[in-house]
Amino acid sequence: MTPVLKPAVLATLLALLAAPAMAQPAAAANVAVAAPAAPAAATAPVVAKHYAQLVLASYEDTLAATLTLQKAVQSFTAAPSDEGLKAARKAWLDAREFYGQSEAFRFYGGPIDDKNGPEGRINAWPMDESYVDYVKDAPNAGIINNRKTAISKKQLASLNERNGEENIATGWHAIEFLLWGQDLSTTGPGNRSFEDFVDGKKPNADRRRQYLQVVTELLVDDLRSLTKAWAPTATSYRAKFERGGMESVRKMFVGLGSLSRGELAGERLEVALASQDQEDEHSCFSDNTHRDVVANAKGIQNVWLGEYKRADGSTLSGASLRDLVAAKNPALAERTTKQIAASVAAAEGIQAPFDREIVGAKDAPGRLRVQKTIDSLVQQSKDLVEAANAAGITKLTLVKP
Repeated sequence: MTPVLKPAVLATLLALLAAPAMAQPAAAANVAVAAPAAPAAATAPVVAKHYAQLVLASYEDTLAATLTLQKAVQSFTAAPSDEGLKAARKAWLDAREFYGQSEAFRFYGGPIDDKNGPEGRINAWPMDESYVDYVKDAPNAGIINNRKTAISKKQLASLNERNGEENIATGWHAIEFLLWGQDLSTTGPGNRSFEDFVDGKKPNADRRRQYLQVVTELLVDDLRSLTKAWAPTATSYRAKFERGGMESVRKMFVGLGSLSRGELAGERLEVALASQDQEDEHSCFSDNTHRDVVANAKGIQNVWLGEYKRADGSTLSGASLRDLVAAKNPALAERTTKQIAASVAAAEGIQAPFDREIVGAKDAPGRLRVQKTIDSLVQQSKDLVEAANAAGITKLTLVKP
């Protein structure tokens, strides 16, 4: 396995200034009926408060989708069948669409990834599959096939990343591996049989069922903790964030800039493009990496625009980073908006399976599509730094590749 490259944290500049209020439109003259009230100025506190609402909505939808996954897992493990396995896989894919967008809330030491944050349990990768279960040429490998190792939430959490970053025991990708198995195909995802979970068909099927149940429950617990942290209560992290003023705005820019360059363009795309190795793709067992990229790009766009399309089809919208920047430099705000949209479009152009997109000569169509996305994200990160400066932030610490 190729271990994940840890991004170095580099500082560019630091100083926080008060955010300007957006200009109010003048009331029309000589009109009998009063002009409608102007929208609230996009000040730092207003933007931070709306961001907190958006974060909570995103985590709520992620949690709800993951609870649907948990129900599918419970049904499948109670009576393993091919139909049940397919239903659990679909639920996993559906939930990933929401979680991927929430990664724009990382990288500034918030609830997801402060010193006690659950990010490493939730979404660590790449994963050495043999740490959890059997693989080709190693039929007795993994925690599941070691009956001396207890399977509990506490135990799996303690085993996650023990003795190596690739020793992933929990989270999305452990569940993904259990549902799909190794991806040994060049044209599609893994194809684990439901009989792996049937007593008498595969050794330790009982432990495989138990592992899938427990690791899914742990994921639900961690997502619940994030939802609670962003709940509108007096003692939650959200309350402190909403009082943070320009410091909270700075954190928002750090999250977007770091995901754009260091994580998405760097760790998730450039590394895989350079190695041409399936082991470096994000969701390699399900071949869902192309959708992971799109969800991350949309998550950045959500925060920048202050808009989020909820699971029920409604759209949450309000004061945004774009509004803060537009009050100072409308042209820059528009340019950044267009660049972020271009990154989403480029990401949507990446085809499945991702492990086929990254192979071949430099001018192979798939590699060009991935490179186009990287280039757009790199430019986007530069625009976001410039936008932060325009909004009054003169010191920014971003995660670099």
